[in-house]
Amino acid sequence: MKLTFVEKALGSTLFSGYIPIASGTFSSAVAFAFYWIPGFEKPFILIPLIILFSLIGVLIGTRFEKTYGKDPSQCTIDETVGMWISLLFLPKQFTITIVAFLLWRILDIIKPFPARQAENLAGGIGIVADDIISAVYTSIIMNFIVIKFF
Repeated sequence: MKLTFVEKALGSTLFSGYIPIASGTFSSAVAFAFYWIPGFEKPFILIPLIILFSLIGVLIGTRFEKTYGKDPSQCTIDETVGMWISLLFLPKQFTITIVAFLLWRILDIIKPFPARQAENLAGGIGIVADDIISAVYTSIIMNFIVIKFF
């Protein structure tokens, strides 16, 4: 199956998924950079984008799997969604968001229950679901930290 230019660009977070080492981290960094566009952090902007990119991620993720195999490293739209969920409702402060970035990367790598199990779901659903779960954990932890200590 041949992916279109647009599918490759979206599915790989502006081609960062094609970086051969730590593509998920590079793609998360791209999503993090988008977050710093003025106004981007507002929930009425971010939540619809999270929903849209999650749906696109399921569709494109399935196409990436048909091209590259199970949960390919090139498909990083799920890291974009995960990064944005991780930053949701946090104050737009550099230190807080950097901690969220690092925690997101750690949880995405270790895949706490039930993220690892969700990764086994078929096609794009499995690609996106595990990242959403890890990102929700990140968001809960980060928002708790902010409420408790800031």
